[in-house]
Amino acid sequence: MVFEGSERVGTNALASAVKILIAGGFGVGKTTMVGAVSEIPPLRTEEMLTEVGAGVDDISGVEAKTTTTVAIDFGRITINPKLVLYLFGTPGQQRFWFMWDELAKGALGAVVLADTRRLDNCFASVDFFERRKVPFMVAVNCFQNAPVYDVEQVRAALDVDREVPITLTDARDKELSKHALVTLMEYLIKLRSAGARAPQPSR
Repeated sequence: MVFEGSERVGTNALASAVKILIAGGFGVGKTTMVGAVSEIPPLRTEEMLTEVGAGVDDISGVEAKTTTTVAIDFGRITINPKLVLYLFGTPGQQRFWFMWDELAKGALGAVVLADTRRLDNCFASVDFFERRKVPFMVAVNCFQNAPVYDVEQVRAALDVDREVPITLTDARDKELSKHALVTLMEYLIKLRSAGARAPQPSR
């Protein structure tokens, strides 16, 4: 499978197998995005929400959600014969954040999914990658009936650097989700080709 526009993505500066994280708050669409683009049956570790999580997991804005990721989501997508992305979806609830350090080991970059109804829920992801100097981009998952903001309004609300790419997407849509991944890869290549020292993967 080849991404539309993938001829613009060079592979010389990147390893043939690249680990990418799909992060964000609870219920933002991480599992959906991994499933939408994966060329293999995605590995999911979803469990039913139970009363144990009541009062612990913040489900405001996603009250209809009935399952949650308790470990990781995993998928794979081939950009071209020389470049394969391995996608790791992180758990969103705060009680599972202890897993993020382990998941981030060896990751070259990340997509932070955001929901305009709950933008504050992705602050933890943005902070995590900034502190560890893991390059990331923001993909705004445009839910139905959610407030609509343009890219610069989202950038100001999240207070991310101007160089960080921000796109509008729909995690259910394969092409839009692939576009977000292509945007991230182009950003990683830009960091390297510009002569800047790219942040090393977390150890």
